Amino acid sequence: MKPKAIFNWSGGKDSALALHRVQQQDQYQLCGLLTTMSQAHQRVTMHGVRQELMQAQVRAVGLPWRPIYLPENNSMPVYNQQMQQEWQQLKGEGITHAVFGDIYLEDLRQYREEQLQAVGVTALFPLWQEKPESILEEFWRAGFKAKVVCVNAKLLDASFAGRELDERLVKDLPAGVDPCGENGEFHSFVYDGPNFRHPVPVQVGEVVFKSYAPVSNQDDCFVSVPPPSYDTGFWFCDLQRR
Repeated sequence: MKPKAIFNWSGGKDSALALHRVQQQDQYQLCGLLTTMSQAHQRVTMHGVRQELMQAQVRAVGLPWRPIYLPENNSMPVYNQQMQQEWQQLKGEGITHAVFGDIYLEDLRQYREEQLQAVGVTALFPLWQEKPESILEEFWRAGFKAKVVCVNAKLLDASFAGRELDERLVKDLPAGVDPCGENGEFHSFVYDGPNFRHPVPVQVGEVVFKSYAPVSNQDDCFVSVPPPSYDTGFWFCDLQRR
């Protein structure tokens, strides 16, 4: 009997490639895709992708979807408590492993491992410490296709939101921007790939700017460093089904 695993699914390129690798290796029984969603907006946290688009994507992938709805301005203690409850429930269902698409953010990996260790779940990182250029080459060679749905306004202008994630886009990235956006420079939505039953037809909608000020006590669960280095402005492409 293979160990049961849940996949932490953002819908982006790193998630898609990491999932593909785990499926090819066939060492775990994948029981579903776990995604954190904004309760107020019914969109993927940080990526801004609509719920209905995520539902279409996971149907194409062919795995059960398990959204976790987070309230606005969630504090870190409340966020941790909510996630602990979710992981305890998953552990009770026989889940022993959790898969992530992280590449090389050491503090994030340590945080994930500590949170999961508390409930007896092992974290897996299939792409860990690989070169972003190699990851992208494998992504494209495998046949994955994706759109950029969110960019950090401090580093990229609005023209990048909604673009196809291809070699031309990577060449256009300013110096210092990670080709995989691993430092939060941009996020993507995968609409086709070798582990998709069929493509998800999408069209580029409105591009809008959103600013997120840190909460007064700096206890926002998405804040890792205090202002002024905290990034508050993002360009979002409202990707929609075609």
